Amino acid sequence: MCSKFNLSRNKFSSIDLPLANASVYYLDLSFNKIQGPIPIPVSPQFLNYSNNLFSSIPQYLMERVSSPFFLNLGNNTLHGGIPPMLCNASNLQFLDISYNYFGGHVPSCLVDGHLTILKMRQNRLEGSLPDDIKGSCVSQTIDFNGNRIEGELPRSLSNCSNLEVFDVGNNNFSGPFPTWIMKLPKLKVLVLRSNRFSGAVGKIPVEGDQNRTDDFLSLQIIDLASNNFSGTLDPRWFEKLRVMIATSMNKNSAPLALENNLSGKLYRDTVVVTYKGTPTTVSKILVAFAVIDFSGNAFAGAIPASIGRLASLRGLNLSGNALAGTIPPELSGLRQLESLDLSSNRLEGRIPEALVSLTSLAWLNLSCNRLEGSSVPQGGQFLTFTNASFQGNAGLCGKPLSRQCHGGGGSDTGAPASEHGRSSEDTVVMFCFCLAGSGHGLGFAVAVLFQLACSLQRQKMEESESYTNFQDQEFEFEEHPPAQGKCP
Repeated sequence: MCSKFNLSRNKFSSIDLPLANASVYYLDLSFNKIQGPIPIPVSPQFLNYSNNLFSSIPQYLMERVSSPFFLNLGNNTLHGGIPPMLCNASNLQFLDISYNYFGGHVPSCLVDGHLTILKMRQNRLEGSLPDDIKGSCVSQTIDFNGNRIEGELPRSLSNCSNLEVFDVGNNNFSGPFPTWIMKLPKLKVLVLRSNRFSGAVGKIPVEGDQNRTDDFLSLQIIDLASNNFSGTLDPRWFEKLRVMIATSMNKNSAPLALENNLSGKLYRDTVVVTYKGTPTTVSKILVAFAVIDFSGNAFAGAIPASIGRLASLRGLNLSGNALAGTIPPELSGLRQLESLDLSSNRLEGRIPEALVSLTSLAWLNLSCNRLEGSSVPQGGQFLTFTNASFQGNAGLCGKPLSRQCHGGGGSDTGAPASEHGRSSEDTVVMFCFCLAGSGHGLGFAVAVLFQLACSLQRQKMEESESYTNFQDQEFEFEEHPPAQGKCP
């Protein structure tokens, strides 16, 4: 009789169950401290052994599998090369061996096979990816993030027509941007961050090209950060991101999140994105969650106004490039935007007043540019941002900056308050001496009273000026958090 056991999230260091002869179709031992070889029951369909101390996979594993199979061995102490027996697992649908110590090359049989989910994140895999994928391919998720894989991405991966999540961040991949990946019709998440890719991003097909096909039909998260990409950002490139342009989804035809039911287990894809200035693990990728991160490259030229059409975009990070020109007011079309980072570029001119209409904007960083203007826009979410959002722009002034505006365009006009105070004080002192010089007793008495008033006013002015300076220092201290750092 088949059984189901869930022994997860305990402190077991060993399992005394006679699993070798037991028919257990569902076994969850995750989040324990179990050591040694992995126990395998008869005819399993779901085995979750993640977050333990298992050290080896038995050779007879696949002999016991006779139906669609879910195997999660993530975060253990497994090492050596990828076991060849995994290539013979024709029933294996889900394989997660992330956060282990596997080395060597990635076997082509795992990519060119029958898997739905392949996760090999944070191991010691090296060499290049196989380039002999012919027909079939992993049908939903490929995650090789955090290894030592190098070379160019093989063009044969273009055969993975059903791929939804492709994450090869934090490796040693090189070469140009893989334009073929734009043709994958179901691709929703693309992560190439922290590699050695270089050159321009994407060749835009010429109008009337007979070989032209729709690109990036489904893409909602793209992370190209920390590479060597260069050139200008073609406005037409962003016009292809149709899912991000759409303002709503058909709830009857699309799920709310990227998920799949595998062997009775609901699986949800995860991805790490830099969001609101912090690396964030998104464990439930909502279909409506859209992010673009092109930070830490060498992109130049202007920010395309076409980005403002991406009405569903939640996060935009273009920091750490060489972008120039002004901030396009068309960015006010990003009605869902919650995080905007344009810091460390060469942007000039004023901050568009139109950005005040971004009511969802919760995090803003425009620091370390060449922005200028009479004052920072006032109103909307801009009233919630601190000095750190604007520091490093010598031409900016006004709240929340400690540097206040002066002159016709600013909030302050005429001489500073201290000069007004001195002028008023001098007038009173002169009036005192005029009365004192009249020689009359009444005039002398009034003069004494006015001199006393002069003294009190002078003391009050000095205390007021001292308090104002203290307020400015305290405000500046609060508005410069240590994590923000200085401009390079």
